[in-house]
Order: sequence, then C-alpha cells, then structure tokens
Amino acid sequence: MTANVLGVADGRALGCSTRVIVTRPRSLATASAAVDEVLAAIDLAASRFRDDSELSRLNASPDRVVGVSPLLAHAIEAALRGAELTGGAVDPTVGSAVRLAGYDADFDAVPREGAAIRLVARRIPGWKAIQFSAAQRTVVVPGGVELDLGATGKALASDLAAAAALQAMGGGGVLVNLGGDIAVAGEHPLDGWAIQASEDGATPLSDAEQTVSITSGGVATSGTTVRRWVRGATVLHHIIDPATGLPVDTCWRTVTVAAGTCVDANIASTAAVVMGERAPAWLRAHGLAARLVHVDGSVHRLAGWPETGKSKADPTIL
Repeated sequence: MTANVLGVADGRALGCSTRVIVTRPRSLATASAAVDEVLAAIDLAASRFRDDSELSRLNASPDRVVGVSPLLAHAIEAALRGAELTGGAVDPTVGSAVRLAGYDADFDAVPREGAAIRLVARRIPGWKAIQFSAAQRTVVVPGGVELDLGATGKALASDLAAAAALQAMGGGGVLVNLGGDIAVAGEHPLDGWAIQASEDGATPLSDAEQTVSITSGGVATSGTTVRRWVRGATVLHHIIDPATGLPVDTCWRTVTVAAGTCVDANIASTAAVVMGERAPAWLRAHGLAARLVHVDGSVHRLAGWPETGKSKADPTIL
C-alpha cells in the first residue's frame, strides 16, 4: 500500500488506447518500456492482422503439426481454457466469422461504413477441433478453421505487461489498461486502484460514471457498442455467437467483470454478452462480481459489485 502519488503514461497499441500507471513515478519510463516490449511481442505472436505474425503463419498451415513459441502457446492455452470454462460461449475458432463480418484489419483501419455484405448463419467449427499440446507446444488447426485469439489475447497482454513492468521496476505497483482490459500488480494506492466502469475504455474519468477500486487481479469490459461498423443497413460488431457464426444478438450493451486475472475477467465478460439472459446465473455460479448494462439502459449488479460510489470490487478466480 502506498500514497496516491502516481506516474501515468498514455499511448496506443494493439489497435486500442493504452495507459500505464505506477505508484513510483520515477519508475514510469522503466515500466512503460517493459509494457511496450510485451505488447510488441504479443502483436508479433498472436495478431491475425499481420501476415508475418506467428498466428497468421499457423492459420496458413492447416492440418499440419506446427511448433509454436512459448508466448503463442500461452495465448492458445488461455483461449482454449476460456472456451472450456464457458461451454464454448467464448471460442477461438471464430476467426473466419469475424473476418467475413467485416473485421478483417486492425480496428483503427476498419471502415465504419461500407457496402452491404452477405452474412450466412453457420455454427463455427468449435474449439474441440483444435489439437493442442501444451507440453510439446504443438498445434494442429484443421482445414477451414481460423484461430482468433482476440477474446483473450489482449487481456493476457495486460496481465503479462503488468507482471513485466513490476519486475522491471523492482517494486512498487502498476496498473496496465489496454482498451478497458485492466490488470494490476504489486502494491496498490491507499484506496486501491480506481477503475471506471464505462462502455469505452478510452472514456475520460467522469463523475457521471461509476468508479470502483481493486487491489489485485483485473477488470474487463465487453460490449457491442464500441467496436462496431455498418455494412449496408446492418450494424455489426466484433462479438460472435459461436452457434450462428454471426455477431451476437444480445440483451446486454456491456458487461464489466472483476476477477483474479484480466484474462478471467475478459473470458467472463465476453461470455456474458454471448450468453444473454443466461449470463447472471452463470456469473453468480462462479462468484464473479459483475456489472451488466441491459439494452434498455437498466444496470444489474451481481456477486458483490458495489451499487454506487467508489467502492471495492473483490476479484475472484474462475
């Protein structure tokens, strides 16, 4: 625990805004450099928007046993774990579906409006089609399957970046925010890390938005209102329903979850958007503090998520 004298650095990476906050301002440059190194490594390993990424090469080698780096293996393992925990609601084999819906480049480069496209409902291949050995770090992606690690990759990057920054600083505390995927490590400010629950991770701090505090773990927000685009008269977004292969038609605008890691928070928040009306029961069963905003504007708070004010949200391990 430390006094509230913080160092802050803002930037952009992985197609989103970034923020690094440290409890020891003199260590900000060191922490930021460590974060940048992790994000560059994640981008090279797991981006589906780079032809030279390890993931792109894997997707281009169907039906072959492919050895992967420790980092990509970690990312794939996290994605498959998310699929198993959510009964396939969060599934890394949505790559082709996301691309066909128009999300075929880094989001900054995706045109917000465009000509109509033909979308066909088709169940995605499913995560069980992937043959993965964590021990041998090998993967077999079947023909016709395209891995997309977006539902867990950015959150994993937050967790790894926070850990790397803490190690580089040699003490103190750090918060890493990648477009709303937030991880903290080490010491925390006196009142905890203040986290604003808003639809857009780039939204400036405001008294109009609820703020909670955490002392460990991570927070993630998933929703259908920020990463969206229009093709013809159809509004599309990036969260795919594995049952249809189409952008999910959900009752939730956004879901924010606090968990033991940012990866677990993102798995849960994305799964909740996909699960729709089934989400509250699933979140309660896992004891996850969550804030769900319905399409009608009503707010639902679960498992200890504070009603109002700057209160503590306790993270839970999935």
